[in-house]
Amino acid sequence: MRAVTTSPSSPEPPPDGPARSVDVVLPCLDEAAALPWVLRRIPPGWRALVVDNGSTDGSDRVARELGATVVREARRGFGAACHAGLTAATAEIVCFCDCDASLDPSDLVPFVDEIRSGTADLVLGRRRPRGRGAWPAHARAGNAALSLLLRRRTGLRLRDLGPLRAARREELLALDLTDRRSGYPLEMVVRAADAGWRITEHDVPYTPRTGASKVTGTWRGTYQAVRDMSRVLQEPPAREGVTL
Repeated sequence: MRAVTTSPSSPEPPPDGPARSVDVVLPCLDEAAALPWVLRRIPPGWRALVVDNGSTDGSDRVARELGATVVREARRGFGAACHAGLTAATAEIVCFCDCDASLDPSDLVPFVDEIRSGTADLVLGRRRPRGRGAWPAHARAGNAALSLLLRRRTGLRLRDLGPLRAARREELLALDLTDRRSGYPLEMVVRAADAGWRITEHDVPYTPRTGASKVTGTWRGTYQAVRDMSRVLQEPPAREGVTL
């Protein structure tokens, strides 16, 4: 089902000015409690695209009241929500950030600066846990295993596959990402690497999330995420990469 975009409750910046050069995609499933903290930290002039993936707690209403643009995606899945936000974005640069208050979207500013300067094509955040329970041991172990598999598959020496990231919108769309579950973030990195993108990684604080995790909060959720991502790593490199 196609994503449906609804207008924010407050006026948006002019579409042709520098204020609209960045859209921040925030996949959202029942994050009403975390949204105020997250949206207050969107850098001035940037647009927040909250992708409601079937929330029942009024997340869409909270997002609109706080001035965000709400995108509805009926198909469940982290990748489905992320891609709906990407296709709804119009800015030159698109960022991604979890909507659970574990990551601060203001930390994306140097990511965007690096994209604008042309020194990187995809910038990722390496999560550095702050506080008890910020990153459960099983989730950290799964991430480490996937990082090793990614290195074998692409040669990239990344230490994290976290959700905080930035890249140019048109180039992201050209990657033709197909995963609509937990493998979406990894597929983005793999296809970018196959296309010869310059990929960098920077440390960012990672704090305990608000509410229960839908993915890494349990061993089962982590197992499903690792399974989705392992499937992505088994795909052969594209014969013709997307070059910049």
